[in-house]
Amino acid sequence: FSAGKNGQVFLWSGPQKARSPDRRKELAKVRKKTFRKRQKTGRPKSAACKKERRENRERREEKLMGFLGKRQQMGLAALILAASAILSRLMGLIRDKVISWQFGAGNEADMYFAAFVVPDIINYLLAGGFMSITIIPILAACFRKNEEDAWQFFSCIFLWMAIASIVLTAGGMIFSGHLVRLVAPGFSPEQAERLAFFMRIILPAQVFFLCGACFTALLFLRRQFSVPALTPLIYNGAILAFGLVLPLFFPDSDSGRASFGMTGYCIGVTTGAAAGAFLLPMSVAMKDGLRLSLVWKHRLFRKFLFIALPLMLGQTVVMLDEQFLRVFGSLLGEGWVSLLNYGRRIAQVPIGLMGQAVAVASYPFLVQLLADNKREEFDATLRKALFAGIGLIIPCALMMTAGARQILEIIFQGGKFGIAETLAALPLTQIMLLAAPAWIVYMVLVRAYYAHGDTLTPAITGTLITIVCVPLYYWLAVPLGAWAIPFLSGIAVTVYVAWLAIIWTKRNGSGAFAGFWKLVSLSLACSVPPAFCAWLAITCLENILPAIPFITACAALFGGCLVFAFLYLPLARFFMPDIYHSLMNRMARRIHLQNGKR
Repeated sequence: FSAGKNGQVFLWSGPQKARSPDRRKELAKVRKKTFRKRQKTGRPKSAACKKERRENRERREEKLMGFLGKRQQMGLAALILAASAILSRLMGLIRDKVISWQFGAGNEADMYFAAFVVPDIINYLLAGGFMSITIIPILAACFRKNEEDAWQFFSCIFLWMAIASIVLTAGGMIFSGHLVRLVAPGFSPEQAERLAFFMRIILPAQVFFLCGACFTALLFLRRQFSVPALTPLIYNGAILAFGLVLPLFFPDSDSGRASFGMTGYCIGVTTGAAAGAFLLPMSVAMKDGLRLSLVWKHRLFRKFLFIALPLMLGQTVVMLDEQFLRVFGSLLGEGWVSLLNYGRRIAQVPIGLMGQAVAVASYPFLVQLLADNKREEFDATLRKALFAGIGLIIPCALMMTAGARQILEIIFQGGKFGIAETLAALPLTQIMLLAAPAWIVYMVLVRAYYAHGDTLTPAITGTLITIVCVPLYYWLAVPLGAWAIPFLSGIAVTVYVAWLAIIWTKRNGSGAFAGFWKLVSLSLACSVPPAFCAWLAITCLENILPAIPFITACAALFGGCLVFAFLYLPLARFFMPDIYHSLMNRMARRIHLQNGKR
């Protein structure tokens, strides 16, 4: 070996003719090894070169943080959140498809879904899902008056949220063995022990969710919607990654001990919450001037508690709907918790796509309109959101009800999820889909209450309905069978939303609901006949096409959608021109954007 001026390494082993074939192969291996080593280490870098690389890396990080911290207007915010909702729902369905393929509707899947009951209740108790709603009005007013005082208030909220979440999470982990008897009364002792194990893994995720909710509220206040849109994608991606990869390192043993099972998915829940819900929002907030300090008291903390306590103590029927399906589903026997969960996943897809994005994106603007005392514009914005949601959800829900069996076959059927599980989940899914319009109205209307600073009315009315529903679930729905649980759930949500709408019109007038029932009637009239014809077309195609479940289901569902669109669009154009033109304009804008990108 010899070294050149610039650090090159030369190999010399005598004249070429003296080398044997084996020696030549050995030298070729040495050359390859040396080349790979040089690729990894490279030549020695000078101080100026290292500084340049560091500056380039910092510029890339600043560019990424600048993109994530960019502020958006309402239309772009709604588009970002809608895209996030679509992708997160899609990833959620992929996640559930993998789970159903691997575990079907059996004990392991039942225990995994039941393990979320206590963590979700802790999140509800600390109003984690409503943090942006409770903190934004106070923080916005505080920033307008005194920025330093606003950071003191934010630090106080974050400190107490961190303490409360850690204490409740630790308590849940310590007493998990006793809590499982309440959240899954129908499970056997062996199932309860496994459920407690899953619960201990998932519970720490609430610390990240609740603390991260403070940073997310700050980003919403600044109209920075990119990071909140990425949070569910990172969360679902982590669940899938850990659920699929970790079992490769912990293969099932043939002994009598429990297999690794769904432990990887549980670890993915906590990891995804830490990365997506906490670390990413905190990083962007810090880049944009976040200032945290140790503040125990603040004069506005009592006002925050006054707004947040109804949300913490008031356990509404909407908040606990999924938990009721899990708790009372455990009394029905093996597999019903999973089947109810799979059906609810399908039913929540159109709700998330058409209601959540508009409701979340419109809330900061509703707050601003009230702050500027623009009542008429507030009612017009609320009415527009309600009409857009209802005008789209009714036809979508009816079409999905007509093709529910094919949707279940495409998304879930396969592996350990067979045709028997599909037929068992079918009526559950259809009943939940029919209640989707009530969920859309709730998501929009409840934010109108919160924009007024009224969290007490939704909490009290929802809690009263919950108190009435619990004995009905236990003594009426469970004896009647699995179908009665989602049926009672749909009735409870509809009654709750109707009660909130009546109270709203008495207090604030009927401006936001002017023409609402006319729109509902017209939407039903335009959607029911096409949905029935679509069901007939799907049934005929199922009988005609070859018996290949997945391909047949896709073709039949596609044909049914074409029939529905062919009949619905002319009716909507004639009877609901506003909804029709709004839908067509959105489709045209998307096509225009795609053609522009090309």
